[in-house]
Amino acid sequence: MEFCSLKEVYVIMSKRKPNSHKGDNGEVLVVGGSEDYVGAVALAGLAAFRAGVDWVTIAAPEKVAWAISCLSANLITKKLKGSFFSSKHLKEVLKLSEKHDVVLIGNGIGLRKETVGFVKGFIKNVKKPLVVDADAIKVMKIKDVNNAILTPHAKELEMLLKNSGFDRINRIADKDKKIKEIQKIVGTNVIVMKGMVDVIISKNKIKYSKGGNAGMTKAGTGDVLAGLAAGFYAQSKEPFAAACAASYVNKAIGDVLLKKKKGYSFIASDIVDDLEGFLKRLKK
Repeated sequence: MEFCSLKEVYVIMSKRKPNSHKGDNGEVLVVGGSEDYVGAVALAGLAAFRAGVDWVTIAAPEKVAWAISCLSANLITKKLKGSFFSSKHLKEVLKLSEKHDVVLIGNGIGLRKETVGFVKGFIKNVKKPLVVDADAIKVMKIKDVNNAILTPHAKELEMLLKNSGFDRINRIADKDKKIKEIQKIVGTNVIVMKGMVDVIISKNKIKYSKGGNAGMTKAGTGDVLAGLAAGFYAQSKEPFAAACAASYVNKAIGDVLLKKKKGYSFIASDIVDDLEGFLKRLKK
């Protein structure tokens, strides 16, 4: 059994050249948000920034985007007309994606009928590498993507497999057998099975990420993980390494915060805030 470690994180972070210019170290587009879920997409965007990329744009419905602009001056926002995503936004967001290295979609986006149409159309037509999380996972099929990182929790994984025509895998009780079956159908993608121990699965490799604690059941920690994955992916161009690095860092900081807060009082934004110090220590 092989485990994720600081090595994946160090390799990605050490690629930054001293004479690099803005944009050389990755640009991420985060597509998500709704009037009920502003924080999810903001956390994901800030986590991508803290992972080391040079530029993060958030495409969101206009009221959501304005709120995010107030939350952080660091995030560029594309303010889309309307209160939620629909197919009328598809062409505009696809064009925007061309200017970025990696696209993260799903955080706080919602499951309105019109939004589901947008998500399906975007996933099938986008040309850039994807990280897919949250509601977007619930409506897609594995065959719709290539070289993508998918970050489902248990229920989202169940829905993903059913939508993809692999409901039989959901009926496998033995976890190790289930992982092996998922490995057969994942294609060029990487799946991060989130849990007490995350399992990172690609066609050729399986790694485990331990650590973390019960305080990480807080809302938003999954958004941070997805943002980290997008940020590391944009820099490394390697989805498996990026997924391992994201899972390791997310869990490791959760454990640091458990000690700092002396209990489970930490929240998802604390993970983002602590990223700077954690990653800075890698250089020492």
